[in-house]
Amino acid sequence: MEFSMEQTLASNSDGITSEEDQRVIVPSKFIAAEADCDFEKKEHSWLAMSQIPTDLSIQVQEITFYVHKYPLISKCGYFSRIELQPQISDAYYDVKLDNFPGGTETFEIILKFCYGLPISLNVSNVAALRCASEFLEMTEALEDGNLISKTEAFFTFVVLSSWGDSIAVLKSCETLSPWTENLQIVRRCCDTIAWKITGETSTVGGLVNEEKWWFNDVSTLRIDYFTRIITGLKAKGVKPEIIGSCIIQYQEYCLPSTEPESEAAGSTNYGRREMQWKIISGRKQEGDIGPTKEQRLMVESLVSLLPPEKEAVPCKFLLKMLKMALLYSASPAIVSELEKRAGLVLEGADVNDLLIPSYAAGDQGKLVDSIEEKTMHNIEIVQRILEYFLLYEQQQLQQQHSGPLAISKLLDSYLAEIARDPKLPVTKFLFLAQSLPENARTSDDGLYRAIDTYLKTHPSLPDHERRRLCKVMNCGKLSLDACAHAAQNDRLPLRTMIEVLFAEQMKIRAAIQGSGQTETADKSDLESNASATNKEVNTLKVELEKVKLQMAELQSDHSELQKQYKKQKTKQRNSSAWTVGWQKIRKSALFSLKAEEEETDESRNRPKQSPRSGLLRRRWQSVS
Repeated sequence: MEFSMEQTLASNSDGITSEEDQRVIVPSKFIAAEADCDFEKKEHSWLAMSQIPTDLSIQVQEITFYVHKYPLISKCGYFSRIELQPQISDAYYDVKLDNFPGGTETFEIILKFCYGLPISLNVSNVAALRCASEFLEMTEALEDGNLISKTEAFFTFVVLSSWGDSIAVLKSCETLSPWTENLQIVRRCCDTIAWKITGETSTVGGLVNEEKWWFNDVSTLRIDYFTRIITGLKAKGVKPEIIGSCIIQYQEYCLPSTEPESEAAGSTNYGRREMQWKIISGRKQEGDIGPTKEQRLMVESLVSLLPPEKEAVPCKFLLKMLKMALLYSASPAIVSELEKRAGLVLEGADVNDLLIPSYAAGDQGKLVDSIEEKTMHNIEIVQRILEYFLLYEQQQLQQQHSGPLAISKLLDSYLAEIARDPKLPVTKFLFLAQSLPENARTSDDGLYRAIDTYLKTHPSLPDHERRRLCKVMNCGKLSLDACAHAAQNDRLPLRTMIEVLFAEQMKIRAAIQGSGQTETADKSDLESNASATNKEVNTLKVELEKVKLQMAELQSDHSELQKQYKKQKTKQRNSSAWTVGWQKIRKSALFSLKAEEEETDESRNRPKQSPRSGLLRRRWQSVS
């Protein structure tokens, strides 16, 4: 919106204008010459062309303005207050305006106003002109309808009455600080925007899509202006979900994520993450990328704006902000706040959200000196988030809630992902695996998959560590498919394989009994219900036969394993008996050898005896 105005210099009969003590007497020749004044622009100069030569040069940034002194003194208290020093002669003065708000374009408009030429006020220049007129002290004491009053009226009655004009003027204030802050331009724009949001939102009937009509405009503002608007909306009682959605959109617009989105966790995505981790870690050590003050300030401001209600923002957004807070070296208080809030709504996360890179994990973003000794993912942060979740569940006395079950699946999937890291210590893996209560998992299939992945990635793990790792798993909670796989898994200890076989045998027996009961019930249903077909009955019989065959094979395998186990025990006992009584055995062997030699010599010299006497002799020797 534009507003044009003409300025005419009021003159009295003597050709001069005056008002009390602050009005400046301007010679009549300058008043007559202003109507014929023209301006000539050059590369680095701006000249007022008139019959009267200029007597004042004003430098603003890189441009020098050659103008007349009296038109400026009559409307700008700044020039009448300062002492003008002559530059070349007594008739020429030089002034330099440092840090002039709005720059050369704004000063050119003010010069036109001072020379009585028409100017145009619009949303793009009203804030700059208001600040510049305040800088030059263009008050009503010097002239009625001076520039301060005109820009203030335009801002109050035109800009603040329109949503779009308020947004546009607020954007133009970004380069005019601190003048716009001191003149309350920013505050009035933010208050007006917040008031219009609450007023319009209350009249749309509570529809979610219509409540978000203002998101796009507000998301383009600077972070400090956005903070003021959101603070005003909180004070006016806007729903936490709406404020949270606006913060999420602002983050997506002004602070995009630094890592690629992956739809599902897998080996391919793991390889990409590993490659990205190595590249970013190397760059971060070299100093090519790093936290900036603006990004850190934006992260901290957005986190501080989050409503306290846990349903205000989802867990995915909290974990994304946590990654950025670590990357941009946010304050420890911000990191701790994000960890606690993520722990309250952890059931809404997935595996990719929990995969926090370690390149941003030293102490709030500081990378350690040795990358080789660092794991790929930040395990400590996930441990703290999980502890906050369990503490919250305990405080809420919701042990039977469905949360722990969902968390168990999430944790097992996370363990399967981090188990691919060859630098992951077994102690960290065990701590996470044992962090949940015993009744939290209904099935240990996910935990078995994670343990098997860890054993596959760490083939040189000692046997006692393998046994310690497998003790975390409850073989009784494995499914038949998992039992069948574990029974043939050479990476598992022998004791674990035996426990799996026992568990599998029990599950097969239970399945057979259940199938028998199902078959009996199906027969009664067939008799009562004529709609059942013979094909379904045959299918059940075939499945039952398959289960019986599997059970017979497993029983034979089990018996063979028991025999092998007994043989190993027997060998161990024999070896221990040999170390204890080897001397007795040696002596007895020598004694029997001598007895046999003596018996052989006597038999040669003695005549042949009857078979009966030989039999008695052998019995006597055996008894002796």
